[in-house]
Amino acid sequence: MDAFKFFDAYTLRARIFPALIATASVIILLGAVIPWQRLSWMHLFASAAALIILYAMADLARRRGRALEPELIRQMGGLPSTTMMRHSDDTFDGATKARMHQILACKVGAKAPTAAEEAADPAAADKFYASCGHCLRENTRDHKKFSILFDENVAYGFRRNLLGLRIPALVLDAAVVTICAVSLWSRLPSNIEDEWTVTFVAVGSVAALHALYFAGLVTPQSVFEAARAYARQLLLSFEAFQWSAAKPATKT
Repeated sequence: MDAFKFFDAYTLRARIFPALIATASVIILLGAVIPWQRLSWMHLFASAAALIILYAMADLARRRGRALEPELIRQMGGLPSTTMMRHSDDTFDGATKARMHQILACKVGAKAPTAAEEAADPAAADKFYASCGHCLRENTRDHKKFSILFDENVAYGFRRNLLGLRIPALVLDAAVVTICAVSLWSRLPSNIEDEWTVTFVAVGSVAALHALYFAGLVTPQSVFEAARAYARQLLLSFEAFQWSAAKPATKT
């Protein structure tokens, strides 16, 4: 679709696609029952209408996804980019974590907590780790240089926004299945050779499978996995920086 060219990669993949997936059963129903070939006048407005609808869908996906985020973070025990920096977390080996703490401490201008200090005052330690995470996010916005990190961020945004649209998607699926069932019931006795019957059986079946997908696979756990994958890649990006504080300049 030409309208897609108006969106950047993140908006398209993390906001537009979840909205399109969430409304797939309705799109299929409309495509099956509306005689588009008779609506040639609609072609005059197709591009503008598609662009407006896509912007609205992207905004809806983003807003619903962000509304879920605080609860998701609470269930994870904090932002993974914070929790993974803790001495008590075993995502990274000790040597890598020590080097990470040293380099990031130089960048944010604060002393990294020791394991004992972290145990004595977890909140203070997490403030340092959160500051480091913010620093890394601000210094890894070059999508070309940090392409793997960008892809992980997109994957997280996609799953978060898709989860945000889970309830609306299930409601739409229920509506489509109901419409199909009522339509088939109104034409009893059914004729399997009738095009109308075949169409509504197919659309209803797709909507039911679509609902099963959202009910069984679009879960908080899928978002947790993407969040941890992104956080791990974000923290590993410290290796790409040559902080001046980590390598003191020699005086001449």
